[in-house]
Amino acid sequence: QQQQQQQQRRRPASPEGTASTQVNGQWIDIVHGQPILRGRTNIFGEGADYGKTLFDGGTVWRAGANVSTRLRNEMPLEIGGKRVPPGELVMLIDLEGERNWTLILTSQPYALTFDPGNTRELYGGYNYRPDHDVARAPMTVERLPYVVDQLKWFFTDVTPAGGTMRIAWAQVTAAVPFKIVP
Repeated sequence: QQQQQQQQRRRPASPEGTASTQVNGQWIDIVHGQPILRGRTNIFGEGADYGKTLFDGGTVWRAGANVSTRLRNEMPLEIGGKRVPPGELVMLIDLEGERNWTLILTSQPYALTFDPGNTRELYGGYNYRPDHDVARAPMTVERLPYVVDQLKWFFTDVTPAGGTMRIAWAQVTAAVPFKIVP
């Protein structure tokens, strides 16, 4: 029993997760922290305060927990009408309202640990600067008839031409399409 308790204590409160898909033999991954609701309700807030609790000191949501959420793609994509080169970018979400979310892909460097003295690199949404944006895309936001306890990123409707990236947490899901660029 003591060993089991120690093992439970070592588990991170928001374990890292990866959503992956393969298109035309090449990989697209989303690496993200997976926060759990732990009994919390109305996680996104409402009215003028919508999303602010998730910003946790930043101006945008890290779309996960802990280290900034990252998109790793092996091929060029098109998101929000913008070309996204192969490589790794940070993914953030601007939560402007209950139905008004914008996915942000930024080339701004990120840190693996939080350092309040570091004002250059992203940690979550801290230090976000729009001048590094590679793409911004409106997301389709929907209310779910059930509660998703642990935040998840995933892919749907994937074809050789593209697909959809989705995030789900609490009773909300949001989606943004992507295209494969030749």
